Amino acid sequence: MNNSTVEISVVSPVYGAEGIVDKLVEAIQAELSQITPNYEIILVEDGSPDNSWRKIEENCLRNPLVKGVKLSRNFGQHFAITAGLQEASGNYVVVMDCDLQDDPKYIRELYKKIQEGYDIVYTIKKTREHSFFKNMTAAIFFRIFNYLSENQAASRAVGSFSMLSRKVVDAFLSIKDTHRHYLMILRVLGFSYTEVIIEHRKRPEGKSSYTFSKLIKHALNGITSQSDKLLRISVSLGFFICLVAILLAGYLVFNYFANGALAGYTSLAMLVLLSTGLILMSIGIAGIYIGKIFDQSKNRPLYFVDKKLNLTWKK
Repeated sequence: MNNSTVEISVVSPVYGAEGIVDKLVEAIQAELSQITPNYEIILVEDGSPDNSWRKIEENCLRNPLVKGVKLSRNFGQHFAITAGLQEASGNYVVVMDCDLQDDPKYIRELYKKIQEGYDIVYTIKKTREHSFFKNMTAAIFFRIFNYLSENQAASRAVGSFSMLSRKVVDAFLSIKDTHRHYLMILRVLGFSYTEVIIEHRKRPEGKSSYTFSKLIKHALNGITSQSDKLLRISVSLGFFICLVAILLAGYLVFNYFANGALAGYTSLAMLVLLSTGLILMSIGIAGIYIGKIFDQSKNRPLYFVDKKLNLTWKK
């Protein structure tokens, strides 16, 4: 158990947020100061292409309660969250995006809920202030994920804005998956949880760094890292095709002796193409899982830290 005097740590991955960092820190400080004087704000710069790190440095110089972590390159949002959780020393830890679409004013409500004895408090967004396309793709992803996942159902309305108890943070950090998704790992961990409904605001400036290709890659990683159901589906499809092939062979033999004629080549060509496509798809699915095994077997660190501010280097 952590014996630190810090009550609440706030972890926020920062990317492309040069114009938001000052507002983010100000809003978080305004809220935390009304809850407890013992808090810290940990901003993790994830290889941002702009001057986000300079803004983090300025805030760290002004206030020792603001702490900065600069990763050596862009590792991705969920690795940046992991880096922040590794540095957090609070009894409770809030994770939130840096874009201020999730209002820090809800931290007080999250803290009140977790004081009731829950280990995790998720936030449910009434509406998501994203583009129609992004909302649509998110809905499709979570439908597919819920079908393929072996864990509890996930909702596209649940965001990364959440509060964790210390034991959940410690359990999260014990997971060394090379391919990781913050919310999905929390679902794997279990622990008691509740939810708070919040309003999702429009981004004050800038735009999301998630392109369509990044979203597809993120979705594929999320599904294949949490379930092997795709492999089992490919096996079932293989058995189904074999059954169809046996029935079709029986029909062709019967038709040959009964009518003395062979079936046309169109259906045969379609079956060959279909079977080949399914075989290639199954090999591809197996290849994805083998690739993940390969990545995991390297046992490399999840990320590398370049600089820290107002934090000590841990051995």
